[in-house]
Order: sequence, then structure tokens, then C-alpha cells
Amino acid sequence: MGSRWGINRTVGQIYALLYVSARPLNADEIAESLSFSRSNVSMGLKELQSWRLVKLLHQPNDRREYFEPPKDVWEIFKALLEERRRREVEPTLSMLRDALLETPTTDADRVAQQRMREMYELIELSSAWFDDVQRLSPDTLASLMKMGSTVKKLLDVGESVRDKFRFGRADAAPSADADASVPATTRERDGR
Repeated sequence: MGSRWGINRTVGQIYALLYVSARPLNADEIAESLSFSRSNVSMGLKELQSWRLVKLLHQPNDRREYFEPPKDVWEIFKALLEERRRREVEPTLSMLRDALLETPTTDADRVAQQRMREMYELIELSSAWFDDVQRLSPDTLASLMKMGSTVKKLLDVGESVRDKFRFGRADAAPSADADASVPATTRERDGR
């Protein structure tokens, strides 16, 4: 599973051990349990700390450092998403921003730039949505996730009602001009 999160196998195994452990573990205990070298464990723990997936603890009368993952599964989920965003999405946005600042000189460049602009806008929209989701309480987020396809149905109803009000009567169909006000990416997603 670790590779799906963007971490290597060793780091994933260290995290899995800490996650299922009933108590915080120190590096020596981790190395012994997994038959890893102490240096591999140390590097793995540093990586997990950079992802904010483990917390450093100190035990009374013990100079060793102990580690445990956050107890709240939603905190873990949010930390993973935030770090993936910081490590992958933000550099992509930066690269796209730089590319969009260049002046296209050929038709091929203009097509490429338009496609990059659409990608940039989609990632920015997703990023803004992510910010909104991050502010939700775990209970609200769980409810939203459980809604599944119900959200799509609600959006369809909302769009239908909006169209009826926009065109003044229930039997009016949206015109091509009205559809032009909808961003291209939205029209393509909705099959318009």
C-alpha cells in the first residue's frame, strides 16, 4: 500500500508496524521486529515524520525516542492528501503556470498552451475543492463520502431548477447561447 501513497516499501512496512502496534515503539524495536538495519529505520522514520504520519514521543526515564502514528484515521487521511498535494500537485501547477506565461509562436504551441491552460484550471479547481474539504469536520466528511452518487443526483436536480429559473419557465430548454456561458471543461464533463 505504501507505494500507492508515494512512499517506498521499507517506509510502508515501518508505518504498518507502528499503526498496528498497541504502544509507541523506538527505532531499535522497529529494527528488531522488521529485521531492518538501524540506519534504514532511521531514514524511514525521518520520511514518515516529513509526511506527518508519525509523532515523536519521549518516555519518562528513557532517553530513546518513541514513535506512533496519529490516532485519528481522518488526521492520517488528511496528512496523506496534504503531503501528496505539496509534493506533486503544487510543483505541477508551478510548471504549468510558467509554461502559460510563455508566448506561443506556432499553431501547435497555441494548441498545447490551450490544453495546458485547461489542465491548469482543472487542477486549480480541484485544489480549491480540496481546501474546502480540508475544513470539514471528520463527521461531515464521512457523511459526504457516504452520499456517493446521491451528490450527482442533487447536482442534476439543482442544475435543472437553475435552468428553469434562468429561462423563465419550466418548458424552456437552454439555448446554445446559454450553454456558451458554461466553461468548456464543464460542458465536456457534462456531455454538452
